[in-house]
Amino acid sequence: METELSKKLGIEHAIFGFTPFPAVAAAISRAGGFGVLGAVRYTAPDELKRDLDWIEAHVEGKPYGLDVVMPAKKVEGVTEADVEAMIPEGHRQFVKETLAKHGVPQLAEGEASGWRITGWMEQVARTQLDVAFDYPIRLLANALGSPPADVIKRAHDQGVLVAALAGSARHARKHADAGIDIVVAQGYEAGGHTGEIASMVLTPEAVEAVAPLPVLAAGGIGSGEQVAAALTLGAQGVWLGSLWLTTTEAELHSRALTRKLLAAGSGDTVRSRALTGKPARQLRTEWTDAWDDPAGPGPLPMPLQGLLVAEAVSRIQKYEVEPLLGTPVGQIVGRMNSERSVQAAFDDLTRGFERAVDRLNRIAGRGLR
Repeated sequence: METELSKKLGIEHAIFGFTPFPAVAAAISRAGGFGVLGAVRYTAPDELKRDLDWIEAHVEGKPYGLDVVMPAKKVEGVTEADVEAMIPEGHRQFVKETLAKHGVPQLAEGEASGWRITGWMEQVARTQLDVAFDYPIRLLANALGSPPADVIKRAHDQGVLVAALAGSARHARKHADAGIDIVVAQGYEAGGHTGEIASMVLTPEAVEAVAPLPVLAAGGIGSGEQVAAALTLGAQGVWLGSLWLTTTEAELHSRALTRKLLAAGSGDTVRSRALTGKPARQLRTEWTDAWDDPAGPGPLPMPLQGLLVAEAVSRIQKYEVEPLLGTPVGQIVGRMNSERSVQAAFDDLTRGFERAVDRLNRIAGRGLR
């Protein structure tokens, strides 16, 4: 699974693995792929530094990158308290009633409510970059499109490639015009924030729109055969996120959630604004149903929704309230039916890729006779 881009980055397989877990990121790179650590959950610079130190100690000198959530336009002078003040009281009451309906206990007095989705804020994201650029990262990816121009320049000055996620060919062209190096064409099937175009349609459109800029295909990819299909469509690699959630290196907060992922089928996800305020594919639960119900108040726009539900999500996770318990995950969850190591996942991907290439070679060979 080698392409021009994988050769440029010095990796054996053109598989880019996004994950919030340092152990998974390091294992992906050690297996011959390219691990990308998600930074949005880090609100303190020391926490990110700690985990980048850990990756450095366990990646065996292999390349890796960082994924941030950063708006293209600078937003200055807005504090978390300013945003909190914008949340309507009716929405706060809806959260309380939904949790009470399911008997979700309160957190203990003084107990932290878990990480809050503040990585979108200008000052937080830039603090993450100040830390990250002290490490030999090879790629900076941005989940909200092209980063600000000064960030792109700073990355390039340090020899770091910049990637940006796109949900349409129009988005891909905007990224190319902004000077990024890699477009991640993320289809409708993907976990987390997605657009409305399926990867089978989006990938070749993005490839054509930004050629010769390399494109990574994302969404609905969890087997070697699907990797081969993406490369056949013109992608120079694949961007995988959901697949790693049920690996043994992943640090999911509950066994109940792991069981739900292993039992889920490809039809058990929903594209909902319940978590962050932007459409994000996740497990369908009674929590997403409540927010998507027309009788309810409906989700707030990003970032209000993320701040509104942060404590509720922490309580649901801590007490493993299964009807409400969910996580961002793509439709590929239907293939995630066993726990295995990252290396075992890579072995399956490479075997499937070889089967697909052999099949295509046989078809092509028959066609030539």
